[in-house]
Amino acid sequence: MAIPAQNPVPADAAARRAVEPVTVYTLDKLPAYDQEFYESARSDMTLVEELIVPPRDARAFEVPAGHLFRILNTEGTQVGDLNLWNANDLSERFYSGKTRALHATHVSTGDRLWSNFPRFRPMATITHDTLDWYGFDEFGAGVHDVIGTRCDPYTNHMLTGQDYNYCCHSTLTRALAATRGLSLEEAETHVHDVVNVFMCTGYTRDTNEYFMKASPARPGDFIELFAEIDLLAGLSTCPGGDCGAGHSSDTAPCYPIQIEIYRPREEHLANWSPAQSNGYGGGNAAG
Repeated sequence: MAIPAQNPVPADAAARRAVEPVTVYTLDKLPAYDQEFYESARSDMTLVEELIVPPRDARAFEVPAGHLFRILNTEGTQVGDLNLWNANDLSERFYSGKTRALHATHVSTGDRLWSNFPRFRPMATITHDTLDWYGFDEFGAGVHDVIGTRCDPYTNHMLTGQDYNYCCHSTLTRALAATRGLSLEEAETHVHDVVNVFMCTGYTRDTNEYFMKASPARPGDFIELFAEIDLLAGLSTCPGGDCGAGHSSDTAPCYPIQIEIYRPREEHLANWSPAQSNGYGGGNAAG
C-alpha cells in the first residue's frame, strides 16, 4: 500500500478478514502429469543441437514438438528470461498469468507452460529441475518465477532517468528480429512476460512488494522442458547476473547460459501427439 489507509477500520473487519480462502484452480482438475511417459522419453535421448547464450544477450532457437531442451548454468550463477512462441504462428505465445493461476507463482517438474487464448494449450512441460529441492525459503522466495515480467528499458528509464539497452526485453527483441527477419518494431510486439528461469523471488510479507535475491543455482544446475508443440524459444541472460543486487546493470558478474536440445527415441513417442487447441466450442470470447 503506497500510502496509509484513508478510511476507518469497520467494526466487522476481523470477521471479513477471517473468511476462509478457496483455491481457484485445484490441481486435481488439471490434466495429470504422466511421469512415466516423460521419464521414458528422457531416459534415452540424443543431443541434436547445442548453443550458448552470451552474457547480457539473448538467442532464439527452435525446438520441434516431442523434443526436450535444457537450460543450464555452466560457468557461474546466471538468471535467464524465457519466452515461448508457436514456431508456426507467433501470435500464440506463453501466457504467464494463466500459468501462474493454474500452477503457482514458481514452477517446477510436472508444471506446464500454457499458451494464450484462443488456443490455450500446454506449450511445454517441465520434466526435470535440479533446483526442485529449494521449495520456498524463510522469506517466501522460490525459484523459476512466473510473477515478474522481464527487465525492460522503459521502466528503467522511468525509475532512473537513464537509458539502458541490454535489458532482457531489449535482447529478446533483437534475438527474435534476427531469427525471423523482422524489424525491431515488429519483433517487439511479440516479446511477452517470461519464465524467470533460475531467478529467486517472492513478495515481502509486510508490504507485498516483489523482491529478488541471489539465485541458488550453481554450475551444473538445469531445468529441462518437453516441447508439446513446435516451439520457437527465446532465452536472455539477465544483465543482473544472479540478481542478488539488482538488474539492468553493467557491473554485475554475468555468465553465459547453455541450451541443449534432445530428440527422444521414436518408440518412446509412439502413443504421444502434440497438444491440441483448447476444446471450448463458443467460437470466441463472445460465444
